[in-house]
Amino acid sequence: MTSHRAPKPLADPNRPVERAVTAALIAATLAGLGWIVGMIYTLVQWPL
Repeated sequence: MTSHRAPKPLADPNRPVERAVTAALIAATLAGLGWIVGMIYTLVQWPL
């Protein structure tokens, strides 16, 4: 006879890995925005 067991939670409630991934995505987004702003600045300042 099998026993009923509660399913294991998918991840730790604190989820440190998800926090690290979220922080990395935010850092990547900020880096991308900085790159775009830098390219726009370069094009605006480019001598024609």
